[in-house]
Amino acid sequence: MSLATEMRPGTRRELLRVPGYGLFIAAMFLNGVAMQIQTVAVGWQVYDLTRDPFDLGLVGLSQFLPALCLVLVTGAVADRFSRRLVMGLCLIVMGLVSGGLLALSLGANVSVAPIFGLIVVYGAGRAFFNPARQALVTNIVPPGQLGQALAMNSSAMEIATICGPVAGGLLYGIAPQAAYGTGFALLVLAGVLVFLIPKPPRTAAARRKQSWQDLTAGFRYIVQRHVVLGAISLDLFVVLLGGAYALLPVYARDVLEVGAVGLGLLRAAPAVGAIAVAFLLMGRPIRHNAGRTMFLCVGAFSLATLVFALSGQVWLSVLALGVVGATDVVSVIIRQTLIQLHTPDALRGRVSAVNMVFIGASNELGGFRAGSVAALFGPVAAVAGGALLSLGVCALWMRLFPALRDVDDLAPPAETGGGA
Repeated sequence: MSLATEMRPGTRRELLRVPGYGLFIAAMFLNGVAMQIQTVAVGWQVYDLTRDPFDLGLVGLSQFLPALCLVLVTGAVADRFSRRLVMGLCLIVMGLVSGGLLALSLGANVSVAPIFGLIVVYGAGRAFFNPARQALVTNIVPPGQLGQALAMNSSAMEIATICGPVAGGLLYGIAPQAAYGTGFALLVLAGVLVFLIPKPPRTAAARRKQSWQDLTAGFRYIVQRHVVLGAISLDLFVVLLGGAYALLPVYARDVLEVGAVGLGLLRAAPAVGAIAVAFLLMGRPIRHNAGRTMFLCVGAFSLATLVFALSGQVWLSVLALGVVGATDVVSVIIRQTLIQLHTPDALRGRVSAVNMVFIGASNELGGFRAGSVAALFGPVAAVAGGALLSLGVCALWMRLFPALRDVDDLAPPAETGGGA
């Protein structure tokens, strides 16, 4: 069955009956909630301590640099070792980081330096976690159900993005310790669930001494496949230039003046739009004009970000962020489906590691860009200028990558198979 085929009645239930998938998506949901709670708590605490938007950019940079420095190792680990084991151990490490942040808050910490140190450790754990996570789902779920599985994954993560920021704002309002303690418990529980996933079949990389060619195979494969290169680089530059999430604490406190709970609502708004569209795509997957649909949604994402940047009204800001989430989830599902299906299983860890560095660059490094520009020119100029630049990137990429623009359906290409 092609991913482009209309979803049969009951397919969602069938997907959840795939051995291990229920445990996988439950763990991803708990991790997503914990990550959102911690993001809200760290962002608010850092900005509360320094009142400098540049420090919010440093939070993102602290998470991105480990993934960049370890990119040649993380993908190889995901291809050579048990992806379940890698994921479970990383979740435990990330949980211990939440425990460290809890200890700092109990000790009345007034410095951001130890917070940044723990975030670096968290970023290192996530650098190993994400390639294994992205590659494992293709081992658990049959290829014909991968599009629906990615849509369900997105739905679970977007539900977490709705619940997590609101919970994070409320918990931080009670006490920072409540937020960090909850994150610790959820991450440890997620790790336990991952360890319970049955061992799935997979095509592992050859067990030989790693060479430079093995370590860089992911980069070389991406460069040779213009559809994959275009999909990954489009996400990099659009979100790097047009992302607004890192500056939400500044908007909540200084622009819209809605406080910590309002920050949670602003962070949840994109997820409300995203989850509605993700549920729609689970029942009615994209069957035609996938490439053009992706570019259309990227353009709409940039325009909605521009509206948010210029809005001084809470209702319009929330509405614009909802459109940001709705359009982003469509392009994410199309990009991730293309990347996974155009990559042999034995290379998925290394290709996913490169992809996650690009995603990290777009999110965390994009947060650093936004914080730096906001420190110089103000938050509105930082977000609005970035949105206009991301519109230009969307138009340019349509010309540079015609094969990506002209992708019709999301069926797996014949040449990928399970190669080495």
